[in-house]
Amino acid sequence: MTVRTLLRAGHVISMDPDIGDLPRGDILIEDGRIAAVRPEISADAEVLDMTGRIVIPGFVDTHRHTWEASIRGVAPDATLDDYFVDILDTFAPLYTPEDVYAANLAGALECLNAGITTLVDWSHINNTPEHPDAAIRALAESGIRAQYAYGSANTSLADYWFESKIAIPGDDVRRIRAEHFASDDSLLTMGLATRGPGFCVNDVVTAEWGLARELGIPLTVHVGMGRLAGRFGMVKQLHDLGLLGPDTTYIHCCYLSEEEWRMVADSGGTVSVAPQVETQMGHGWPPVMKAIEYGLRPSLSIDVVTTVPGDMFTQIRAAFGAERARVNAESWQADVPVPDTMLTARRMLEIATLNGAHVAGLEDRTGSLTPGKRADVVAIDATALNVAPVHDAAAAVTLSADVSNVDTVLVDGVVRKRDGKLTGDVARARRLVEESRDRLLAAKAAR
Repeated sequence: MTVRTLLRAGHVISMDPDIGDLPRGDILIEDGRIAAVRPEISADAEVLDMTGRIVIPGFVDTHRHTWEASIRGVAPDATLDDYFVDILDTFAPLYTPEDVYAANLAGALECLNAGITTLVDWSHINNTPEHPDAAIRALAESGIRAQYAYGSANTSLADYWFESKIAIPGDDVRRIRAEHFASDDSLLTMGLATRGPGFCVNDVVTAEWGLARELGIPLTVHVGMGRLAGRFGMVKQLHDLGLLGPDTTYIHCCYLSEEEWRMVADSGGTVSVAPQVETQMGHGWPPVMKAIEYGLRPSLSIDVVTTVPGDMFTQIRAAFGAERARVNAESWQADVPVPDTMLTARRMLEIATLNGAHVAGLEDRTGSLTPGKRADVVAIDATALNVAPVHDAAAAVTLSADVSNVDTVLVDGVVRKRDGKLTGDVARARRLVEESRDRLLAAKAAR
């Protein structure tokens, strides 16, 4: 029996150029798939009234260490160097599978609450084989669409981040692939979260890239974050090892050389920018416009809630403000007009949705409200005082709205937030993550 849902009378921003924006539009969903987007649709379906709502594709977060939800806000003033010591060398070794489960469940629900329907979970907390199982179970229970990116253990900063000779365990990655991700068409898919050159010896780098390609899963790697990592020339090293390819996402990229930008673009690689973290923690200017100038389609990501908020509205504004400030200052100094690539509020919405789906390798199923794609849909309450009155709907989303305005969220056609409230068991998730916090703090104090 076909299950139909009709979103009626919303201001639809489809992010599909063939459909465009509909000031009053309907969206018909059948068995989790978008069946039609038109000004008016009649159908025998459950009707969700979208009057006074701006309806958009769900946001896509292309890089988040979701396991850190248990230690939210513990490093508010941290630099990147501080983070390695305070988080990876202090808290990470203490994490049990139960901590990972609690954090991933709470973190994924946090995403849904904020209108993030797709998440790349950069999970470098696999201290035992039970850790990835716990992380994946939590993602599945939350109902989010996610790419689970299997990362290394984090039991020793020296062993895993300084010319590491320890490769991600291939046998366990193969086990996870076989047990949890036999199909690439499910709500959850798999990637490999690698550390890369500068952090690992070449044999480890080559082994991890080979493992991902053996299993047919994408890779995701941090590069060019901060001046030290910039000096590694990580992309150049990967190029020299013959490892660049369209299956790799490069995170941060703040200190890539011009040669490295060309290498990423020429190889078909993708880019994830975490603007709030980058400006706040000293990684460098978020290179959104630089990526665009090289013909790339940059996406946005949250990175770490130990230090920054976990919503996409923050990332949109951090990138928009930082990049426009940088370019305005440079243009003033050079006494030239600002370039045509100057970011716009509308483009930021595209970057946070359609570009994110592209970077996550999921553009065929999400990122725009296109018939045939899966129904990952978010409705923003445009009647709230911080949003109304609406003159430019895209700008209202990117520059006025916040998490409190996320009224309705659907993932794969399933309602995950209705009338401003999550449908999942928020009380249980909060209790588990608070218990995890207490357990981790006690373990830290006992060291």
